[in-house]
Amino acid sequence: MSYEVLARKWRPHRFDELVGQEHVVQALSNALDNDRLHHAYLFTGTRGVGKTTLARIFAKSLNCEEGVSSKPCGKCSICREVDEGRFVDLIEVDAASRTKVDQTRELLENVPYAPVRGRYKVYLIDEVHMFSGSSFNALLKTLEEPPEHVKFLLATTDPQKMPMTVLSRCLQFSLKRMTLEQITGQLRHILETEKIEFDDAALMALAAAADGSMRDALSLLDQAIAFGGGEVRQQQVEAMLGSVSRDYVFGLLDALSSGDGAMLLKRIGDLAERAPDFGGVLDELLRILHNIALMQIIGTTGEESPETGSYEELAGALPPEDVQLYYQIGLSGKQEINLAPDARSGFEMILLRMLAFRPETQGEWQVTGGQQPARNAALRPQQAESTEAPAPKPRPKASQEKSKSTANPVPAGADWGQLIEGIQLGGISKQLAANCTLEHFGDNHLVLLLSEQHQALKTELSERRLQEALQQKHGSSLSLEIRVGQQQAETPAQQLARAENERLEDARRQMAEDPLVQAAQKHFDATLLEDSVKPVTRGE
Repeated sequence: MSYEVLARKWRPHRFDELVGQEHVVQALSNALDNDRLHHAYLFTGTRGVGKTTLARIFAKSLNCEEGVSSKPCGKCSICREVDEGRFVDLIEVDAASRTKVDQTRELLENVPYAPVRGRYKVYLIDEVHMFSGSSFNALLKTLEEPPEHVKFLLATTDPQKMPMTVLSRCLQFSLKRMTLEQITGQLRHILETEKIEFDDAALMALAAAADGSMRDALSLLDQAIAFGGGEVRQQQVEAMLGSVSRDYVFGLLDALSSGDGAMLLKRIGDLAERAPDFGGVLDELLRILHNIALMQIIGTTGEESPETGSYEELAGALPPEDVQLYYQIGLSGKQEINLAPDARSGFEMILLRMLAFRPETQGEWQVTGGQQPARNAALRPQQAESTEAPAPKPRPKASQEKSKSTANPVPAGADWGQLIEGIQLGGISKQLAANCTLEHFGDNHLVLLLSEQHQALKTELSERRLQEALQQKHGSSLSLEIRVGQQQAETPAQQLARAENERLEDARRQMAEDPLVQAAQKHFDATLLEDSVKPVTRGE
């Protein structure tokens, strides 16, 4: 017997075998079980998410010999014929090859005739958006009022190209793209059933390459099994896909966080030796930056990963504004990398741009990221010659001077905002400091209060970095304790937000009282859009 590809072998034959389309399955199952059947259904979604498969299962449910049900038996002759693609009353049409109006009219000539074997004659029209305008017009009347024994099942990847007159005559179901977890789980189930050895990291790489399509994932899995000689391993999958290990991408981000331009170029050179697809490496860099941003904001990436420790380290080393800037530069670079003389030089320029630019911080309360001066130093090698070789993550000179001092007492009556003014922090540690209030200070012991809303910011790493920063400014003997509870005072973050709101309200008031604005309102019936008013910082 010839080999059957996985995409066909593992095509679902029942509603409960479908992955990731529970919302559609529930609606169709209830319609079948309660005898509330519409005459025309439209399934939309990207390639490989189950549109045609869903339509075939629906046709089988309509014509099963045991009766109309959401659970066809799969054993009767009609069910088997549908699965094998030879059921006479299931007419499958590829609209891409039947675009002419004459072909559509020929198709509809048999609509009035009763089905040969089943209860219903089912017309499955795939890629229906490829019909010409005349073909759609020929279909309209029949689609609106077909005979009772006829059901239309339409499938398309591009519903925007369909006339509204057709859309309004159908029940439309939008199929979702598969998530990484759904694709990975199905691939794992298939390999375990087929008794094929695999790595979880390899499955994650295949799922990412499938880009939401289960069919693409199964096709790639077939290729990976052949490439690996009956096994699915991470290194082999990466070689097949032309991708690289995430360790290389983490190395690039380490170089960016330390501001080491020479190290950054060296690691790009190491990466180039593997002849990667630099566009794919850039995509992977953006995915990691996204996970770092999640780690900084909510304290987790939302998924179990062996790389969580790396995410936590980078989340603490990179200020959130830098992460956002890197992501924006990376998105712009995706459009420009193909315009570069070669992919490597284009990729290098994107990362050098990340290294060269830095966001301009604003606001009355700031906790400056400790890595920023190091990045500037990397851009000025003539200054670096007069100093010692920098550590992997050098700190500013001012910070070093403070760390040597053990006698920088806390001013009497100081609040928490004053205590952390000018300390070197970034990432989650910076956010942790901004969302705490001072509960107690005495005998070199500092007690902070953190609300339950922000307790995800309290990690072992962020707390340790905050304590180290406080010790650098106020003395090495200072100890720190952070408790979770109800806060009575304003946090520095709340103070900053309140100050910004006050500035905004003051700006709006001044704009409303401006004589020119009032004159425009009086003579031209003008309206002041308050959302467009923004306060201007001195010097802008």
